[in-house]
Amino acid sequence: MKIRTRYAPSPTGRMHVGNLRTALYAYLIAKHENGDYLLRIEDTDQEREVEGAVDIINRTLAETGLIPDESPDKPGDVGPYVQSERMKAGIYMDYARQLVEKKEAYYCFCTPERLKTLTQTIDGKEVSVYDKHCLSLSEEEVKKNLEEGKPFVIRQNNPKEGTTTFHDELYGDITVENKELDDMILIKSDGYPTYNFANVIDDHLMGITHVVRGNEYISSSPKYNRLYEAYGWEVPKYIHCPLITDEDHHKLSKRSGHSSYEDLIAQGFVPEAVVNFIALLGWSPDSEQEIFSLQELVEIFDYHRIGRSPAVFDYTKLRWMNGEYLKAMDADKFFENARPYLEQVLHKGQDLRQIADMVKTRIEVYPDIPEMIDFFEELPEYSIDMYTHKKMKTDAASSLLVLKDLLPLFEKQEDYSNDALYQTLQQYVEETGCKNGYALWPLRTAVSGKAVTPAGATQIMEILGKEESLHRIRVGIEKLERETA
Repeated sequence: MKIRTRYAPSPTGRMHVGNLRTALYAYLIAKHENGDYLLRIEDTDQEREVEGAVDIINRTLAETGLIPDESPDKPGDVGPYVQSERMKAGIYMDYARQLVEKKEAYYCFCTPERLKTLTQTIDGKEVSVYDKHCLSLSEEEVKKNLEEGKPFVIRQNNPKEGTTTFHDELYGDITVENKELDDMILIKSDGYPTYNFANVIDDHLMGITHVVRGNEYISSSPKYNRLYEAYGWEVPKYIHCPLITDEDHHKLSKRSGHSSYEDLIAQGFVPEAVVNFIALLGWSPDSEQEIFSLQELVEIFDYHRIGRSPAVFDYTKLRWMNGEYLKAMDADKFFENARPYLEQVLHKGQDLRQIADMVKTRIEVYPDIPEMIDFFEELPEYSIDMYTHKKMKTDAASSLLVLKDLLPLFEKQEDYSNDALYQTLQQYVEETGCKNGYALWPLRTAVSGKAVTPAGATQIMEILGKEESLHRIRVGIEKLERETA
């Protein structure tokens, strides 16, 4: 049988990292076996729907390369691919009534006031547990209520004795006591199907063979299985993915600042790195390799290697991974993406392309750029403590001597290209017998005012030009003379 998976989001806002992982794993499972990957929009919860959320879903899937084979915009033979449209066709009500006829479901006319009296406290939480009151209504009573237009829902009729067992591809066989299964609502009073019911109907009608979702849905799976069995349908394979937590092992939330795909893109991460990183949140390859293209993931993805323990969102690792993608990025593409960050701080006609080439291998995300290069625009205020470097064996006094020696050499120099400047510096090192770093550290400190820069002293001087470079060296000398006097 051809594998068919689906990503079935609700249009309720930005795409959470967990949702994107579900979409990714569903895509990889299907494509690894040359199967089909579908997009279905589950908009039955009208109150939570957010305007523009479907556009966010489509844009995210396009940017990450998770292009569905069938979707609302690319329909196949099992549409519509939007649940509200399927509801208008009467699909869910028809199937719910079939269950009523089979005695696997029943009409419930209980008022909200009565339902409020059925709450119980379980594990410290108030939950509503329905008492099957309307199951005992006669056919005549049900018919009369329907004819009178009484509001109703349709509930699943679950047994209260015995057990139900279902199989998950990662967790194995899981058995639950039937007394724990509530009679969940299938059709709400507004005529819309519940998420759980519509899910089962649509997955069957769309031929879904593998259902990928978060493990928070494990508790609902027995009720899903009872629906499949009531209809006499084959149960799909379940793959429940582990929880994603922050570094403090709390559930990833909006407060973390990186819980959604859009958050991460806004923070300067590239889509390819985000996909690569999210693939490893709960799944591990059969090797030490960590950097994968989407096609490489398709080729090696084995869902049996998805773990069951919570996956920790390691922000530091994501930054490192993103830096690897930036290093490997085409130079023209990098410059195009980096340009807005360069232009935030540089306004004096500097060679932006040259500076972009400098920072390309030294940043992890684009927003690192402004702070790394702002010294090209203006020499920052800095402490002479920066001139002291144990490894280079420099201090304020030695740095002052070096800068005083170098200043007349650079004053005489006309060629301010990096190569010519470096040659002058090397000649000074050879003549004085000092180490490279002994001369380079004071010079780089003077022309940048920073402890960390994207390039060496002479590369910086090439961009600054002769006048500005000499000015900064003189400032360094004055600062050292004033503060060491």
